[in-house]
Amino acid sequence: MTQYERMVGELPYYVDDELRRIMMNTKLLTHEYNQLSPDNLKRRTEILKKLLGSTGERVHIEQPFHCDYGHNIQVGENFYANYNLTILDCNKVKIGDNVMCAPNVLITTAGHPIHPLSRTKSWYEYAIPVTIGNNVWLGANVVINPGVTIGDGTVIGAGSVVTHDIPPNVVAFGNPCKVYREITDEDRDFYYKNRKFDVTDY
Repeated sequence: MTQYERMVGELPYYVDDELRRIMMNTKLLTHEYNQLSPDNLKRRTEILKKLLGSTGERVHIEQPFHCDYGHNIQVGENFYANYNLTILDCNKVKIGDNVMCAPNVLITTAGHPIHPLSRTKSWYEYAIPVTIGNNVWLGANVVINPGVTIGDGTVIGAGSVVTHDIPPNVVAFGNPCKVYREITDEDRDFYYKNRKFDVTDY
């Protein structure tokens, strides 16, 4: 079994020459992406389609963007990420449709053993998949840890560290992230806290 197979199989692995080669190819693509003129939307989309494992028709990631492998990332339709999205995709990261990421979101499948000798003697690490449902909004500076699933329609508040699964259709925030309340039909008429929409096309 190769180290890549161990990595995506959720087993302890170390970074060997094959993984370094794949990551270098990804770094070259993300470097090109991050250096492109902001108005070169065609080339930006081409690189994202080549870099990521799969995308919907519409995908927009503001520069800069960083990832480890790229091809382990699957995003759905209408994916939008603001500045400085980082995805450590040593294992699968599956993101649904209509997902929005505010600036400085970190999604990581990667981790290291807690005990210092286990961590440093062999440099073994691990990677556990992350799943984010449809219609999710991740606030600024949110951190999604390995193995987490976030349900459809959920909002994760700014600055949250998500260490465990979050159910669908809730507002959750904090460190560690906890459910604050459910999202209800009454929420539809408000754009921010107690401020109602003054338009009719929402």
